[in-house]
Amino acid sequence: MPDINLRKAKSIIRGTLSKGKELELKPLSVVVLDAGGHVIAFEREDGAAPGRFAIAQAKAFGSIMLGMGGTAQMARAEQQAYFMTAVNGLYGGKVIPVPGGVLLRDKKGGVVGAVGVTGDTSDNDLIAAMAGIEGSGLVGEG
Repeated sequence: MPDINLRKAKSIIRGTLSKGKELELKPLSVVVLDAGGHVIAFEREDGAAPGRFAIAQAKAFGSIMLGMGGTAQMARAEQQAYFMTAVNGLYGGKVIPVPGGVLLRDKKGGVVGAVGVTGDTSDNDLIAAMAGIEGSGLVGEG
């Protein structure tokens, strides 16, 4: 199973936070997970609530475990709430199915990890995440 390395994870975080500053978003928290759902790197901007780590992680974790970004997860939750409720129970409440969870794929389409961003609106979290991923050589599926 291919994975993401620490250097690339830190680059994604820097790009995400930079986009957040550019857009004047509220303080963001960003986590990058490997393909197994384990934390590679995390940063929380000054002023971000301490609980944001768990939210960012849950956005990214859902992307890894379900193989789809947060936007697709939200659509699935709206169409089949019982399914997403069951999935969240299965994973111990560790899935937040909203934009800001981004599945990371390599150029061949293989899953290498996920990014979770939280702090502003979910749509703005996604915009910042995709900007952070843009220069990494990976493809984000939000």
